[in-house]
Amino acid sequence: MSVKIRLARRGKKRKPFYDVVVADARAPRDGKFIEKIGSYNPNTNPATIEINDDKALTWVLNGAQPTDTVKAMLSYRGVLLKKHLQIGVLKGAITQEQADAKFEEWKASKDSKISGKVEGLAKAKQDAKKAALDAEAKKNAARLEAIAAKQKEAEAAAAETAEEPTAESAEGEAPAAEDNTEEQN
Repeated sequence: MSVKIRLARRGKKRKPFYDVVVADARAPRDGKFIEKIGSYNPNTNPATIEINDDKALTWVLNGAQPTDTVKAMLSYRGVLLKKHLQIGVLKGAITQEQADAKFEEWKASKDSKISGKVEGLAKAKQDAKKAALDAEAKKNAARLEAIAAKQKEAEAAAAETAEEPTAESAEGEAPAAEDNTEEQN
């Protein structure tokens, strides 16, 4: 019986969520499995990978074959590096303390990269939000200027129309006054 470490799909349509399981290679994808060793959520950024590293290492050392996707996740979590270092310890190439020190050094650098990516994504999101707010403020300012210009035009037009009838009425009244004086004479 060959054993595989693979993903079993769960979740809604277009919102996948996976369990990382150890299963017989002949079992269906979402069928019977031997042990669940973690979960994987590709919907988050960066993707959330939660794997019990000790169980995964035990299964890999016992000969379980990970699928390509799970192999990438195990490498990301450091399980395959730990396996490599453990084989070196078993062969006598390095001591257990040296292997642990190398693994802790790698894990610290990996954690700093992950936290840097998370911070970078958060900063990019914040910058995008700030840029959107700035663009909205500029658009609102342009609207206010357009409204103010329309109001000035309306006031100027109203002033012109108000001045024209007074000028015409003054001209119209003067000849009438002259006509009255002529009629009186």
